[in-house]
Amino acid sequence: MKLLFNHIDQYYPLSAAAREALAENFEEQVLAKNKFLITEGRVCNQLYFLQQGALRGYINVDGKEMTNWFGFEEHFVTSFYSFITRQPSVENIQLMEGCILWAITRERLTKLFDAFPEIERLVRIIYENYYIRLEERYVNAQLRTATERYESLIQEAPHVLERVPLGHISSYLGISPETLSRIRSRFNKPATGF
Repeated sequence: MKLLFNHIDQYYPLSAAAREALAENFEEQVLAKNKFLITEGRVCNQLYFLQQGALRGYINVDGKEMTNWFGFEEHFVTSFYSFITRQPSVENIQLMEGCILWAITRERLTKLFDAFPEIERLVRIIYENYYIRLEERYVNAQLRTATERYESLIQEAPHVLERVPLGHISSYLGISPETLSRIRSRFNKPATGF
């Protein structure tokens, strides 16, 4: 739980009373690799803080899994659309590694909003950060070539290449595994000297 509050402090400092209330309402969950936090068609009722592990969000399109995002340590994760609107999720969130998460239900969080406006402000900032990442992802997908998207991934999130299967990476980049292989081979060529 200490990691959770260290992370929260980066967003917005909370009073001791608000921290205590949050601590009483988050519950630790330890889940195995390949488990799901949410599956499409269900309403997402929990906001999670990922303390340890890795997961991915994906949607099914014509029988193919299209990875939209990855989550790693010290991130808040959920099906934000479903969590906020109370509509069934269109995405699946699957653990790629065993994970330790801290979860809070929407009902408990809403009650905390009423009691502590500073918690509501904190969650608004978390939502804003999620929106910024979503827009960056959209712009990246629309305006950059496949090679530029891969290069951006190397520069901004090299840990993804170490922890995520290549099939999920190619899906995330919107390219075929074969195209990813060709791009990777260009980046992995040894430098030639004179």
